[in-house]
Amino acid sequence: MTLVVGIASAGRAAVLGHTLRGLEHQSCRPDRILVSTPAPRDLPAGLTEVGGVGIERLAAGPGLTRQRNAILESLAPGDIVAFLDDDFVPATDFLEVAERLFSLYPDVVVATGRVLADGIKGPGIGHAAATALLSRAPPPEGILADVPDAYGCNMVVRVPPPGGPRFDEALPLYGWLEDVDFSRRMASHGRVVWTDALRGVHLGVKIGRSPGVRLGYAQIANPCYLARKGTLAWLRAARLMGGNIAANLVRSVAPEPWVDRRGRLRGNLLAMADLARRRLAPGRILDLEP
Repeated sequence: MTLVVGIASAGRAAVLGHTLRGLEHQSCRPDRILVSTPAPRDLPAGLTEVGGVGIERLAAGPGLTRQRNAILESLAPGDIVAFLDDDFVPATDFLEVAERLFSLYPDVVVATGRVLADGIKGPGIGHAAATALLSRAPPPEGILADVPDAYGCNMVVRVPPPGGPRFDEALPLYGWLEDVDFSRRMASHGRVVWTDALRGVHLGVKIGRSPGVRLGYAQIANPCYLARKGTLAWLRAARLMGGNIAANLVRSVAPEPWVDRRGRLRGNLLAMADLARRRLAPGRILDLEP
């Protein structure tokens, strides 16, 4: 099988460079490294290969779903692609475990792993701290469990045949919940699993992410869209929306320095107004001022 690392990135060349260079320490080298970016300047200057494996740039329009689809379209059915966020630091055996898992379980089509720490929930995590966390992590217990969906920062996929599931490009920019939607559609082709043997740290770098108002709008628009589509249960969608509105409302009084709570709340309210007018759609975030 062909083992591929696929990374979508935009406007974060320095962050991407750290992640790419870290692949040199993998115990199993990938056959290909594909980086999907809107512009050549999104790649770290002077970095053309890692551990003897050339870095291939794929040009794609801005937006996580478009960029990941460009990676899928460049691969053959049955290839194994590890979709990593450009700020995800995998354990040194991540690719080795992924290759072994997909070899042993031909019915697995999507696998995701244990995130030892997730900087997206706080101010972010530095590379040195991530490396220290990984070095201190206890050995995995070998747990393999079927799950409803994968976490997009570390999502290993068996490439489906032509006409099979792709990432929904109706979810623009950061594409919030695109991993849930893709996983649910891939589940019709096989198993979606979680294993503690796949490990890593998500840095949660803040630069280059959707501004508060746009993310706030997506926090309402995307769950509604996916619930109507049938890849997200209405009860879960309601919980996501209600939880986000409540968190943004309460914390807007004294917001965290790294979160634009007031912007997110404004986006929530704009989305609720569009819902009442029956014009709510994920793509409307492109019309909002950042």
